[in-house]
Amino acid sequence: MTSTSTNAYPQVPTAWYNIAADLPEPIPPHLNPGTGEPITVDELQALFPRALSEQELSTERYIPIPEPVREVYASYRRTPLLRARRLEKALGTNSHIYLKFEGASPVGSHKPNSAIAQAYFNSEEGITKLTTETGAGQWGSSLALAGAMFGIDVEVWQVKASYDSKPYRRYLMELYGGKVHSSPSDLTEAGRAILQQQPDTSGSLGMAVSEAVEVAMKDPQARYALGSVLNHVVLHQTVIGQEAIAQLEEYGEGAPDVVIGCAGGGSNLAGLAFPFLKDVISGDADTKVIAAEPAACPSLTEGEYRYDFGDFTGMTPLLKMYTLGKDFVPDPIHAGGLRYHGMAPALSHTVNLGYVSPVAIQQDDAFNAGILLARTEGIVPAPESTHALAAAIDHVLENDDEEVIVIGLSGHGQLDLPSYQSFLPTYKNPAEA
Repeated sequence: MTSTSTNAYPQVPTAWYNIAADLPEPIPPHLNPGTGEPITVDELQALFPRALSEQELSTERYIPIPEPVREVYASYRRTPLLRARRLEKALGTNSHIYLKFEGASPVGSHKPNSAIAQAYFNSEEGITKLTTETGAGQWGSSLALAGAMFGIDVEVWQVKASYDSKPYRRYLMELYGGKVHSSPSDLTEAGRAILQQQPDTSGSLGMAVSEAVEVAMKDPQARYALGSVLNHVVLHQTVIGQEAIAQLEEYGEGAPDVVIGCAGGGSNLAGLAFPFLKDVISGDADTKVIAAEPAACPSLTEGEYRYDFGDFTGMTPLLKMYTLGKDFVPDPIHAGGLRYHGMAPALSHTVNLGYVSPVAIQQDDAFNAGILLARTEGIVPAPESTHALAAAIDHVLENDDEEVIVIGLSGHGQLDLPSYQSFLPTYKNPAEA
């Protein structure tokens, strides 16, 4: 099966790419926490519809994208690959810097790529409600939109730090028909237990996951939807990298020297990088992939590679990943989408195998990079995406080579302007450092 389309939607890939088919060592299986044995499709169906459960465990290289999903994709894909010439000039580099800009989607981020697919597969099995967590609100708004498209109610637990600091994300979720709660809440057993132990907590994605999973498991008409981390989410995001490969060819470029993305749960970076890594694994390219994570939540650079729960209270399958521990509560940094204690098992595996190199970025450096991009290219990047920009700028300033660099700009920051406002008085141009 080819991964490019020749039918009514020629700009949209016909299949998602599954890196599990090409890795020299298999991704470690998820484990049933009760038995310690590899999780099965039947067991996963307590949380997900069968189609997504099968995708989660699949080792097929390409998995067809259903036409109803491609039809929705076609309304906003391909997202642009932009040559950042003014940023290049500001940095004094001869490298070619490209931005794969997912801020062109309806909600302003890459998250609809999986939300649309998950809502579709759930609707096909008659599910009427989806529960989920969200950090910055990009995933929550994406699932709320997808639920509206496919006739599914959506209930979202938003991490308290972001619920309080990013009200416009909540308004967007509600505009699309979603129901939003601050997490931890008093609506679930998990939330009440957390509040009793940590009444002043700023929340975490792990806590919000626990609440969403609990509600889904108690309702036979509901299922849980995850915005990152799991294999099927990473799979859906590979439309990003497949498009970027084709777009680079249109610019007359070959395989890039460097691909850089921010990494919180891992779906954005993996979705961009995995199609490029296919040629690295086969020996046909030597592209370097850099994962830029926040220094406040450094799962890849300081975490342990081991089995851990994906949520705070231990309700999910055990996942082999880089983790700071399910109890870890990050500082309430502005990049709410990167405040997760672990990392996607598939991305963690590529880091462990040496295909991806992680770096930790300080919040000040991230926002300095975001401000520089805004002042050179006119794009205000999401706080999450600024980490990838900072890592790219560091790389360019430390290397004199002429390189082709692709940066995953996972979303726009138009709803995050208060975050930028707080950094303007201390802005330091990283190009002049």
